[in-house]
Amino acid sequence: MQLKDSFDRTIDYVRIAVTDRCNLRCFYCMPMEGITYEPKAHLLTYEEITRLLSVLGNIGFRKVRFTGGEPFLRKDFVKLLESTHGLNMYDSIHITSNGTLLTKHIPKLKELGIKNINLSIDSLDEARFKKITRRNDFAKVIHALNSLIDEGFNLKINAVVMFGINTQDILPLVQFAQTHPVNIRFIEEMPFNGGYKENDQIFKADDIYRVIKKEYPSLSTRPGLHGETATNYTINGFKGDIGIIPAFSRTFCNTCNRLRITAKGEIKTCLYDGGIFSIRDFMRSGVSDEQLTAKFVELIKLKPKNGFEAEKHRENSLGREESMSSIGG
Repeated sequence: MQLKDSFDRTIDYVRIAVTDRCNLRCFYCMPMEGITYEPKAHLLTYEEITRLLSVLGNIGFRKVRFTGGEPFLRKDFVKLLESTHGLNMYDSIHITSNGTLLTKHIPKLKELGIKNINLSIDSLDEARFKKITRRNDFAKVIHALNSLIDEGFNLKINAVVMFGINTQDILPLVQFAQTHPVNIRFIEEMPFNGGYKENDQIFKADDIYRVIKKEYPSLSTRPGLHGETATNYTINGFKGDIGIIPAFSRTFCNTCNRLRITAKGEIKTCLYDGGIFSIRDFMRSGVSDEQLTAKFVELIKLKPKNGFEAEKHRENSLGREESMSSIGG
């Protein structure tokens, strides 16, 4: 079964935030003092998440990504990975992590066949890493990075590019892909956390491209895959490759294949909406799997054409002013 939205996009990928908690304080994601975390009772339980994944699997979802906050901060997160693996419904299980708590779980991830990890690292320079994250965990993250490479994981490094902060890190990150089989993904800073930003405050996808192309003239676009948000590039002689995600410009919306569920069970049919429905409350009201299925089909039909349309209607949504930690990325 293939589930289509109103714009004939196949929706088969769900991103689920398992917690809004994070042990870093990246300034573009949350304030220094952190955010007001949701009480445990407000979060989806692992049993509820597994039920949702079963329902979604039965209507054609084949990819799931677990995010946070930092997913490994939630107690017994590995048990959720085990139950998801046990469903035998998902072609690939992915995790986005900051890497600080990941290394000790690598043997279990390999046992479960979980090979796809996104690691958030905005700088390979220790001082800038500390300035951005407001924490001194650089060594832990680099250890996780090297361990994942050594163990043969499919590794993507996510780096948010911020004007006047870490644009000097673009080329060192690119150079890392020359000798390592990783995908370095440069992400435009998103219009959250810090208020409205003028266009000239955003280091855009075209700016990132120009920096790389000037240094590496062989930079070439490779064909896109279903649902990719990044435009991906190869460079002659490189073991890895490069991706650029226009998260502010939002030029990828016509290929969007995803649904988001926040840690407290709010459905986001678009990253830029504020949450349109509490699947947690609906589920806890005692509905059947058939009713859950019908609700997902209904909600997916409400998916907006693009992020700009979604943002226009945020005032009618469930959301408060959000951090990326509460959204789930």
